[in-house]
Amino acid sequence: MTLAATTELAAATNENLASISNTLIYSAMAVYTLAFFAYIAEWLLGSRSKVGRTAAALTATTASKGPAVTAGKKGGTAVLERPQVVVRSAAGARDVPDGPGAHGGDEQGDMYGRIAISLTVLAFLVELGGVIARAASVERAPWGNMYEFNLTFSTVAVGVYLGLLALRKNVRWLGLFLITSVLLDLGLAVTVLYTASDQLVPALHSYWLYIHVSTAIFCGAVFYVGAVATILYLFKDAYENKLATGGKPGKFANSVLDRLPASASLDKFAYRVNAAVFPLWTFTIIAGAIWAGDAWGRYWGWDPKETWSFITWVAYACYLHARATAGWKGRKAAYLAMIAFGCWLFNYYGVNIFVSGKHSYAGV
Repeated sequence: MTLAATTELAAATNENLASISNTLIYSAMAVYTLAFFAYIAEWLLGSRSKVGRTAAALTATTASKGPAVTAGKKGGTAVLERPQVVVRSAAGARDVPDGPGAHGGDEQGDMYGRIAISLTVLAFLVELGGVIARAASVERAPWGNMYEFNLTFSTVAVGVYLGLLALRKNVRWLGLFLITSVLLDLGLAVTVLYTASDQLVPALHSYWLYIHVSTAIFCGAVFYVGAVATILYLFKDAYENKLATGGKPGKFANSVLDRLPASASLDKFAYRVNAAVFPLWTFTIIAGAIWAGDAWGRYWGWDPKETWSFITWVAYACYLHARATAGWKGRKAAYLAMIAFGCWLFNYYGVNIFVSGKHSYAGV
């Protein structure tokens, strides 16, 4: 076979792989849509009979203290009061138990929730196949432009969610909100950000592409999961505040927010995922600086992408510091977390699309 024929065959093969990738991505979107409706069914058909549970928990009772403990000591007995468990950030604040979850503690709702998880796993595997096919079609890592980055980002975000479920973490309440935004992300990718398979610009031909960009994608996905939890925390905290002050939330708020975990649990979850991935984000910036030294002969040049990566790092550092400071827990820290994630979003979408620099690889 001649060189020309070999080249032509390779091009045809790559084109077929790109077509397979596109088909798999659209198929994944279809399955995600089915999962979305299953999550909706979990919320709608699950029990709504426990609406008063949170309201009851907010009343002045001693139930959270638990029974007294009787301890023996040299023939006598001593009665020790079990200490009250405070789940909120400020000592003495209300103690609210976690909600029953999206299914509302109902078998029918739980069934639809399990169906939703099964569909999410299937969609994740199909989308992962699409990402792998895209990588095979271009014979490189599948994150050379914003379209590929979006595909990989949404895949990793769903993978983080499924990984938490596999670790038996009670995060199924996150499913509806996560899958909704993943569908929006994929819709944006295939309509606005789509770029045909192509080779990388010379500066990206480096093994640092696999190290730096892969960690950036993973960090973004985890930050995103934390941001979703933070938004839900803000809504749930406002709901609990309204109940605590004698207010009466509407039926929709009762139906949805009463079944979410307590605001303290949501706040703790968001903090833990953000804190866990922050060191990796630090490594991402360091790896990018080393790559810049190899590619451009300087480690740091205050390029727009470098600048906003650093701003994002500072914003998350301020959030983590605030969470460790007594006066900045709760809503104040949550607002900082949202500002930090907003910096990450601008670093990705804003800098790539609207700002020119050495990292302008949007492809749109």
